[in-house]
Amino acid sequence: MKNLKILMAAFIAGLGVLSFTTTDHKADTSQNTSVNSAVKGYEVGDEAADFKLKNIDGKMVSLSDFKSSKGFIVIFTCNHCPYAKKYEDRIVELDKKFKDQGYPVIAVNPNDPNVQPEDGYQQMIERAKQKGFTFPYLVDEGQKIYPLYGATKTPHVFVLQKENGKNIVKYIGAIDNNYENPDDVSEYYVQDAVNALIKSEPIKMTKTVAIGCTIKVKK
Repeated sequence: MKNLKILMAAFIAGLGVLSFTTTDHKADTSQNTSVNSAVKGYEVGDEAADFKLKNIDGKMVSLSDFKSSKGFIVIFTCNHCPYAKKYEDRIVELDKKFKDQGYPVIAVNPNDPNVQPEDGYQQMIERAKQKGFTFPYLVDEGQKIYPLYGATKTPHVFVLQKENGKNIVKYIGAIDNNYENPDDVSEYYVQDAVNALIKSEPIKMTKTVAIGCTIKVKK
């Protein structure tokens, strides 16, 4: 009888372990499924897809059009956002500084104009003329490109470098560390990243947090 009680106790304990293991495995599986189904943009080192979007001059523009470039400063930005407005002059300066060195600015407006009318196509044309944009200012019609890149703010920067016919992401994030006043900037993230690429040196800061307005998505 004593041996029977011991065997029964061992059997019940075994069932408890089996139940715990099965439940724990199901929880892990559910968690992994949730993570895998999440939308994910590019990380540093990823190959960035080319795109073909309408410019403010009515022409279609793609990265492949820039045959002699060594890379790109792709900036998701817009008209209405106060953060984007603060950075407009600095974006123009980035293009003037680096375009002739092989890294032109390519600006993309990701916002839906039905949600934010100030970011409409005609308003883009007017804003570019007013601020003297020296770079393409493209409209992400259908909002297909910004999710691919993983942009979440305006402005949000992706520095790309051409390697073996591919556009490789080298930096993601903010333009610098002070959107309010360019005179108070102490960290020039994009400028430092591009300078490092030009000199074939490692980029010290490859990712920062983009500060700006949320992208206005079609409802």
